[in-house]
Amino acid sequence: MKKKLFGISTVALLAVGLAACGGDKNEDTTSSEGEPASSSESVGKAVGYKITGIDPGAGIMEATDRAIEDYGLDQWSVTSGSGAAMTAALKKAYDKEEPIIVTGWSPHWKFAKYDLKYLDDPKGSYGGAEEIHTFGRLGLKEDLPEAYAVLQNFHWTEEDMAEVMVEIIDGEKPNVAAQNWIDANEDKVSAWTEGVEKVDGDKIKFVYVAWDSTVASTNVMANVLGELGYEVEMSQVEAGPMYTAVADGSADVLLAGWLPVTHKTYIEKFDGKLDDIGVSMENVKIGLVVPTYMDIDSIEDLQE
Repeated sequence: MKKKLFGISTVALLAVGLAACGGDKNEDTTSSEGEPASSSESVGKAVGYKITGIDPGAGIMEATDRAIEDYGLDQWSVTSGSGAAMTAALKKAYDKEEPIIVTGWSPHWKFAKYDLKYLDDPKGSYGGAEEIHTFGRLGLKEDLPEAYAVLQNFHWTEEDMAEVMVEIIDGEKPNVAAQNWIDANEDKVSAWTEGVEKVDGDKIKFVYVAWDSTVASTNVMANVLGELGYEVEMSQVEAGPMYTAVADGSADVLLAGWLPVTHKTYIEKFDGKLDDIGVSMENVKIGLVVPTYMDIDSIEDLQE
């Protein structure tokens, strides 16, 4: 089955401060192979049968490999890199109205900056709505009961997180953007810290991946606990080492547990070695994402 690319509309150019992005808008849309993308060209040919992904240890990459198998996309491949490299490629294509397919998740600031859509996933390769869980090392509740109570109470919305993410991507330092949100949402933070007593320099270590959503949540929680007297350490790692560090006790907390699909492999691997402290956000999502100017609606449309 071939899905045609046509009906590309004019979209607003959006400036995002990412390195290696930009360029002048082309009048002729071109494929990833450098040839003009015509109305008779398949989506696969237009993007070089390539899906632009993120770091190879991310659960969304495993789900994308599964989607390629589920939908029989034998010619297709997924390029790995960082989340920043993915959004840079998206911006470059978007500014020129060129076709591109990326691994996507929400909440993410790119949905606020660009007109994007998820491709339908009738086979369920990416699962349905997910939740973001907070995981701690075993014994955390007994060792740091005040911090544990705050982490149990930690819950916010996609709109809350987006405020922090957009401010960061617009150039603000993550800890400053986090504090700005805290200052503007004292009622929500008070609900997290209600009844919790301050401490005197107790140490707590967060591990996090360089996903915009996790950078936002980790900095917010680090600032909240810092105000309660904790000495907070944050270490950026990849997804696998993040779970390993909490499971073996070399770190205390991670805030990026996407379940039930995205991080299923890690949860099964470390069964019984993690404390599922609570859910910080519901109805999050992963999948394949394209600009709305692309005339494609389903992963099935990638088949030929």
